[in-house]
Amino acid sequence: MVFSVIIPVYNRPDEIRELLQSLTIQTFTDFEVIVVDDGSDNPCRLTVESFSEILKVRYFWIENIAQGFARNFGMKQAKGQYFVLFDSDCIIPLHYFEVLDQAIKERKFDAHGGPDAAEENFSNFQKAINYSMTSVLTTGGIRGKLKDPSKFQARGFNMGLSKKAFETTKGFVDPNRGEDIELSMRLKKMGFRLELVEEAFVYHKRKNTWQSFFRQSYSFGQNRINVSRYHRDAVKLVHLMPAVFLIGWIMVIGLLVIGNWFPAFSVLVTSGLLIYELWILAVFVHATYLNKSIWVGFLSVFTAFGQLSCYGAGLMTEWVKKVFKG
Repeated sequence: MVFSVIIPVYNRPDEIRELLQSLTIQTFTDFEVIVVDDGSDNPCRLTVESFSEILKVRYFWIENIAQGFARNFGMKQAKGQYFVLFDSDCIIPLHYFEVLDQAIKERKFDAHGGPDAAEENFSNFQKAINYSMTSVLTTGGIRGKLKDPSKFQARGFNMGLSKKAFETTKGFVDPNRGEDIELSMRLKKMGFRLELVEEAFVYHKRKNTWQSFFRQSYSFGQNRINVSRYHRDAVKLVHLMPAVFLIGWIMVIGLLVIGNWFPAFSVLVTSGLLIYELWILAVFVHATYLNKSIWVGFLSVFTAFGQLSCYGAGLMTEWVKKVFKG
């Protein structure tokens, strides 16, 4: 068996149904599926077992240990030579494993990561979130669009590693706080080749609300600092961009208020507002063009603004905690 697909799931039986359904129509079929139900109150056993006649699928229910360690559990049960990890809210394009198998044979890498995209039938809000998470105008500019594929840091919703790489590294060492980035960095430092496979993308059907998306973005900023507890080189200048973005617009608002008493600040206010206005216009035009929808473009302005700001806030607050608490 070539591939073992590992899917942790927590209280999302409907999501896992869509994911498994997408796996039934793959053009490359030499894979097994291992679903790890991570302590769900609403188990998906019946959903998974309904696919047992058309997929090589196994189901495990375990006490809740969080997604990183649930993936480790799944990989320990795996029979394949290469492990592929998906989140339960992903839908897999029908050529995914065909593309991945060819890439492994041609490029001889030990681990990979792939980008995410929005399917045509996603809601406008889901498309706006996808834009915010993948655009060159947000933090998404460093996800899946690198000239050098070896510099990619894989994300847990769409990544894989060989059986040998897992046995050597022992998998994830953190349950759910940037554990995928940490493993990506550790794999490379241990001499394994991890590369981006741009064609091996997934449709990421996020089920966020506005509140949960911004809260998640905040946690992503925290996670980057958390990874730096394992790897001192985890935070680079590019990762500070959201913090600069947040500080910048707070300063513009502050100067706007102060400008009523100190007209000398008016030039700084005008320049700052112009920069953010141009960025907002660029996001609106770019998102509208990519999605062929003005409404998606409009929503993307708010999701992108909130995503950058919340990521920056999470990064700075976690950095302060690290400085004072270690």
